[in-house]
Amino acid sequence: MHAYRLITALSLTAALIASAQLFAAEDHAQHLKGGFKSGPEVTKACIECHEKEAADFMKTTHWNWKGTPNHVKGLEKSSKQYGKANMLNAFCASIQGGKDGVVHEACDKCHAGYGWTRTDYDFSNKSNVDCLICHAQKGNYQRASVGCTVDMKSMEKGIMDLDLAAKSVGMPTRRNCGYCHFFGGGADAVKHAGLDSTLEKTTKKQDVHMGSKASGGQDMSCQICHKTKEHKIGGASSMMAHYDSRVACPDCHTGKMAPHQKSKNGVILNGHLASLACETCHIPVFNKAQATKMSWKWSDVGKDLTSEDQFDKETFMKKKGSFTWGMNVTPVYAWYNGKIERYMVGDKIKDPKKPVVMTKPVGDIRDKNAKIYPYKLYTGDQPMDSKYKYLGIFQQYKSLWDDFSWDNALKNSSDILPYSGKYEFVNTVSYISASHEVSPREDAVQCGECHMGGKRMNWKELGYKGDPMKTGGRIMKK
Repeated sequence: MHAYRLITALSLTAALIASAQLFAAEDHAQHLKGGFKSGPEVTKACIECHEKEAADFMKTTHWNWKGTPNHVKGLEKSSKQYGKANMLNAFCASIQGGKDGVVHEACDKCHAGYGWTRTDYDFSNKSNVDCLICHAQKGNYQRASVGCTVDMKSMEKGIMDLDLAAKSVGMPTRRNCGYCHFFGGGADAVKHAGLDSTLEKTTKKQDVHMGSKASGGQDMSCQICHKTKEHKIGGASSMMAHYDSRVACPDCHTGKMAPHQKSKNGVILNGHLASLACETCHIPVFNKAQATKMSWKWSDVGKDLTSEDQFDKETFMKKKGSFTWGMNVTPVYAWYNGKIERYMVGDKIKDPKKPVVMTKPVGDIRDKNAKIYPYKLYTGDQPMDSKYKYLGIFQQYKSLWDDFSWDNALKNSSDILPYSGKYEFVNTVSYISASHEVSPREDAVQCGECHMGGKRMNWKELGYKGDPMKTGGRIMKK
């Protein structure tokens, strides 16, 4: 019997009948002998008892990195699936670049599976599932920076203990989720608004939900809000085409937990709820503890520029271009009705002189289903094929990052998206939702910040004649 097998039939039976509610408290050390040499060996031990869980996970967008585009206006009825696997973004752009998708070697470090280094990956093999990335609590479990596997170098150096990681499995913590989500876009705090490693251990001042109990916070795990059923995790990203279920403040804040009950201005505040999302007032700024990337100019790749630190972050890398950063950023505001406008691979760019919208909320002042939400306004530029007028898919890993040649990078990916041989740069813009770092009530946006001369809201840009306190609120068509 192999070392990764469960020790006794009794242990197998006990684990099989363990409910999901007991999973967090179950001591898996008593079931596992150890001696693991690879991630798939651990997974084979896991699915001795948790085969259904593995099968459930393999139906999710976290595994397939795509789903039906129910979030994208105009594509709601499409049966084709879209996601990180086949979409473009304004960060490292695409995981599809290079022959047979060689870029997967680097970009798929955050895929919760082993071995997705090429396009011919076997998504049906349960032993490819990486259980530990979400469930290991000890052992300093790490993934290799390239290769989509366990960090073998850390194991060899004794930095990581794979046996201890396997025996420590429990319900995911913020650290587990943050292993990928804090580092979206290639590094800590790059992509998301108010979502970075400082939230692993934080205070109520930074986030009332995730702040420690000692600081007056709730010390919540991610799945308290992002409810999970059969491994499908709730939440609709402002950048992605698909979601399984949504997360909203009224999921908890209703009934006895309804907002503003103790406020002397409760009636006035509640009157705002028809037009304002909760986040609009309760996330006055984002990235309170660490700066986030606000712009990325790919067109500066290969240049000899000087990097001047901004908030302790570098503003130039020869292989990636130029960046700007922001900390304690005041959001921009836009109407959102539950749908997004999204640039999809191959979309023709009608006017290259105007910024290409990569992702943007849909809605306006006349839309009764829309509310005003806060966003990180992220800008940059990317290469467009001069003939075909669409954004190019380029191979950054093992190509652009080595020789700084855009022509080679675009040519190397021409089997995915044809390349005419000529390119130019176009500006891009992305609206990235600010959904985390909810402030304490005393730090919420105050009336004078938006009204009576306050500059937080651009009322005319939002469709109002002026400050609605003076000119009146919106009138929605029936």
